[in-house]
Amino acid sequence: MGLDDIILHAEQRQVVDLAEIRVLGLREESVQSNTGMDTRHGEPGATPRSTGGLSRLPAECRCPLLPQKHLFSDPAEIEALRGNLLAWYDRCKRDLPWRTLAATELDADRRAYAVWVSEIMLQQTQVVTVIDYYNRWMQKWPTLQALAQASLEEVNELWAGLGYYSRGKRLQEAARKVVSELAGRMPRTAEDLQKLLPGVGRYTAGAIASISYGQATGVVDGNVIRVLCRLRCIGADSSSPLVVDRLWDMANALVDRSRPGDFNQALMELGATVCVPKAPLCGECPVKQHCRAWRRVSMTSKSVPDVEDCGVGGCPLCPPATEPWDSRLGVTNFPRKAAKKQPRVVKTATCVLERRGCHGAPEYLIVQRPNSGLLAGLWEFPTLPHSSEPWQTQCTCGAVEWCIPCCLPAALCIHLLIPSQVVHIFSHIHQTYVVYSLPLDGDVTLDPASSPSRWVTEEEFHASAVSTAMKKGVGSTMSPACGLGMVTPVLLRAQYTAL
Repeated sequence: MGLDDIILHAEQRQVVDLAEIRVLGLREESVQSNTGMDTRHGEPGATPRSTGGLSRLPAECRCPLLPQKHLFSDPAEIEALRGNLLAWYDRCKRDLPWRTLAATELDADRRAYAVWVSEIMLQQTQVVTVIDYYNRWMQKWPTLQALAQASLEEVNELWAGLGYYSRGKRLQEAARKVVSELAGRMPRTAEDLQKLLPGVGRYTAGAIASISYGQATGVVDGNVIRVLCRLRCIGADSSSPLVVDRLWDMANALVDRSRPGDFNQALMELGATVCVPKAPLCGECPVKQHCRAWRRVSMTSKSVPDVEDCGVGGCPLCPPATEPWDSRLGVTNFPRKAAKKQPRVVKTATCVLERRGCHGAPEYLIVQRPNSGLLAGLWEFPTLPHSSEPWQTQCTCGAVEWCIPCCLPAALCIHLLIPSQVVHIFSHIHQTYVVYSLPLDGDVTLDPASSPSRWVTEEEFHASAVSTAMKKGVGSTMSPACGLGMVTPVLLRAQYTAL
């Protein structure tokens, strides 16, 4: 009997055989029992809804055939896991500025704003990197109203170096919407946060709502995915829609109803500090007794027959047959991820144009990028898309004129120095900057019709809204003592996750 047949049969007799439901991996409390109690409403003898089919069950129950191995179906185990995890979190949590604000700020809107800023900054960025940026941000813009009044240039300047630069822009856009359209009042539920605020997705909305407002809703980020996949031996591609849906169901089922914010932070903290991607500290894990991956490792080490297999052919959550359990990997067999797409290869020519300022110090020409696309609105040295043909060690004057907003005398091009190369790895782009240095003896007239541009000292350059690639890569060619005339060909390599 299939799921639809069970539901149809239940509607006919107004009861459901719980044994049949268990076979399908459904939670007992989410369906009508044979006592006539509609557990969704808590009213004895309530008339069952007659919506028919799968719509009569919660979304978490409308799933393919799933064995118990992949579920949290025991209420006693769920309560034990919650208690163990929260006790560990209370003892071991890191002292972080956004946690302090969330715990001490009495105003709900300011509390939600403080959590919101931290969650946006922490996307794809390590905690140790975020702390300084977060403190400076909250000192400069402690409220939504203060951020809404800032200029995008100010936002970009503070965000510069943090990576994924569109995050800061979207955060400010959403803050302005809260101030102008919502009377400065933050939405109070995860559903409204996601619906009303641009740039706020399901995870961020859940984090804000649970931490700031105490809404009992789960969260799923990279750390939570890793923890849950190991707890329940989920070896299918963790980015697939089916697995993502199941992980959200699990997170919502597990979240502690009395301390949802702390529980979600504890789950993420566990993934960040103990259940890490490589060399996890299983001996220190407060929930290892609930971890099926750890249990499997323990059984393997004791030469006990593997009893963790589902026993269900074609299980959608087990590792694919082509990627069986590898005993050498232990719990890091989980989660499995699809192979990463190779980054796009991009090559650009960049001209570092130098002149002597009024006080004799070197100044450099920077231009502003367009307001959309890669590194939108940031400043950089004049840059030109690199030809697919191999470049020679010299650059023609015409090519230089294309990438700088001024007209150069042809004679200047003989001073163009042999280029260096700077390789910068974005999350999805393998970027090579071919850097040409051009010292000028006199001044040049900038073209007002071109992109916004200005001359800056080295100190001003590093204080501007300039990308990490320019600051740490191309910017390293600057030398206050000798100018750019001493630049020699060199290949600089760095690994960043920017943009």
